[in-house]
Amino acid sequence: MSREIERSGRQRILLLNQTFHPDVVATAQVLTDLAQEFARAGHDVTVITGRQGYDDPGLLFPRRERWEGIRIERVGVLALGKGARWRRALNFASFLAACAARMALLPRQDLVVALTSPPLVALLPALWTRVRGGRYAYWVMDLNPDEAVAAGWLRAGAPAERLLSALSTHCLRNADPVIALDRFMARRILDKGVCEERVVVQPPWPHDDRVRFDPEGRARFRAAHGLSDKWVVMYSGNHSPCHPLDTLLEVAKRMHGHAEFAFCFIGGGSGWAKVRDYRERHCLANITALPYEPPERLSASLSAADLHAVVIGDPFVGLVHPCKIYNIIALGTPFLCIGPRENHVADLAARLGDPRAARFAAHGDADAVERAIRESRDLALRPDPMQNAALMADISRSAALARLTAALLREGHDRAAVVRSGPTG
Repeated sequence: MSREIERSGRQRILLLNQTFHPDVVATAQVLTDLAQEFARAGHDVTVITGRQGYDDPGLLFPRRERWEGIRIERVGVLALGKGARWRRALNFASFLAACAARMALLPRQDLVVALTSPPLVALLPALWTRVRGGRYAYWVMDLNPDEAVAAGWLRAGAPAERLLSALSTHCLRNADPVIALDRFMARRILDKGVCEERVVVQPPWPHDDRVRFDPEGRARFRAAHGLSDKWVVMYSGNHSPCHPLDTLLEVAKRMHGHAEFAFCFIGGGSGWAKVRDYRERHCLANITALPYEPPERLSASLSAADLHAVVIGDPFVGLVHPCKIYNIIALGTPFLCIGPRENHVADLAARLGDPRAARFAAHGDADAVERAIRESRDLALRPDPMQNAALMADISRSAALARLTAALLREGHDRAAVVRSGPTG
């Protein structure tokens, strides 16, 4: 650290993740928020990220950029597609190699924060800070290789799984702090032998600085996609095998003859094409499949829903996190959670202003999903941004970022207490 930085209390902070502004995937958005928060506080912030768009590798961002006081270093990586595991592995390996090469050119950093895209990117600061000094923090967006095992992509006990688990555990045990997104994830991390005093539970946040209930945008979006006179069930976000949509799609097929209902799927990921193919294969005019909306139109698209769907795969509680729930709560829109009954969405639902706004159904129970959709329509619940005001005061962007930055900078955060209860427990 230079003497000037040392005297001012300003820190050099490096952030590592495959996506960042202006990409629109969830990890890019929350990392952008954190980088802006650090920059506003006067810290010297550098981000190393990928140059290609996450869902559109043909989209290229500038190699170097200074944006809102943040130095962005983008590295080119292989873009072999996501259709085969070996292709994904090579994509990940190329990012790690390029990221390591770029880190070698940087001065010592006071704090390095690694996310989990690609998996094991935290291994780079774990090694780099040991040689160069400083401290690294691990912000766990999903837990791998546990997620890969749960998805059937990796066999438990196989040599590759044992190696990856050992590397992951090393990263977790040596980071300070480890940021878990919910109490279920924190428990899985603690079970790996991570010191409790190093684990902080801090969920992500709604984009309440730019996502608002937009009645005019709602009307425009619905009119543009033939939904004006429909009761719209919407799934918006990453279409991942961790969030299986089979039951919701089955219900859409069952309700095809009921013209008042429509199903809208918006986003990207490996499962988005499957939704489109399912619609075409079964000739379902009640399904609309759209790519991610740009940030300036996100309020309009999310506001267009009468009922949002949040989907959590049974084996994935504590391995991935349902980030989409926060914008839904900010909008005050009713939602249906398809998945196991005990999960982070249920924790939040217990604190809603109107408990009727949350419904739950298990995977495979198409009858329960259809019943929940019909009951929601019959209740005629409308989006009400004010009904969750008390909950929003706790989970808002500003409140969550204040807690997160305090934890990362070690500013008097009572981490053990947070692990036991959590800000949204």
